[in-house]
Amino acid sequence: MMTSPNEMLQSRRNAFVNRMGLEAKRKEDATQNSPASPVSLAAGLQSLKQELDAVRREQGKLQQAIYEAAQVQRRLCAPRELLWGEFEVAGEIFPVRHLSGDFFKVMELGSALGLTVGDIAGKGLSAGIWQAHVMGLVQRCARKHSDPAAAVAEVNRELCQDNDEPPLTALFFARLDPQRNELSYCNAGLPAPLLLRRDKSIERLEQGGPMLGAVPEGTYDSGTVQLNLGDMLLAYSDGVTECRNSQGEEFEMDRLSAAANVVSGTSANQALFSTLGAVLDFADACSPEDDLTLLVIRRREGTKTEPSGNKDFSAPDRRLSSVARPKKTERKGIRFK
Repeated sequence: MMTSPNEMLQSRRNAFVNRMGLEAKRKEDATQNSPASPVSLAAGLQSLKQELDAVRREQGKLQQAIYEAAQVQRRLCAPRELLWGEFEVAGEIFPVRHLSGDFFKVMELGSALGLTVGDIAGKGLSAGIWQAHVMGLVQRCARKHSDPAAAVAEVNRELCQDNDEPPLTALFFARLDPQRNELSYCNAGLPAPLLLRRDKSIERLEQGGPMLGAVPEGTYDSGTVQLNLGDMLLAYSDGVTECRNSQGEEFEMDRLSAAANVVSGTSANQALFSTLGAVLDFADACSPEDDLTLLVIRRREGTKTEPSGNKDFSAPDRRLSSVARPKKTERKGIRFK
């Protein structure tokens, strides 16, 4: 079993405390037989201080390594904001720890745009380590299969074949066709994304199959929807709807639908942060217990332009990103950038 950084640090602290206790007992026994000299007492204190300093240095190095790993995760989940022809895309992850088991990815698949939201069971280091592997499988299978269900099924098979105990992973994968304004998708265990129509009606994208890693030969189906002018899709992890307030109530689907409907006419970026704000306002003083991930896709009303063509989607293109970002704000320990 993999030892987490917190467990490693706690083990070192416990060892240090035990050592201090044994040292104190030894000195107490020695004092009862013969008084200790000031020199020996000073040497003992100096030794303990050096031990404590070593533990603190190790903790600092470990925290720095975890911080750097979190920055790599954020780079893998890119772009966080994009204008692509008539479509706006905005996504963000808010981990409850430094590393997240949630992820999203936007990728170019020929003339189509691939959209992914995933949630790996667990939190912290173990889920974060699995994230890069699962994302790599999704990208490779998405380029191999034009049918989302076929791509998701292959990800599931490979995940189960390569590992004795594969991580349970909920995944929503979709392909956006800009010529037909059509979204084909497969939902493998993630809460059903919401499609908010311009007329305020809401559809849930439920077609798919079981979570990845649960059934090696699981079967999956694809669904298809049209994205009309002004329509907006909101995909999210269960940390959003399961966020609790001080009364133990969950945010749930009805509140999410109401919050999304309020901002259905705004940009994808504004809708993302406004929806997140509604979740945190509901939670009030209670910190989220699970990672929060949101991905918003909106078909803009206006002049149609061609998609970006052969574009590297491994990092955001600032020339394409004209959606205004909210000002930097601190809210319940989460910093919006």
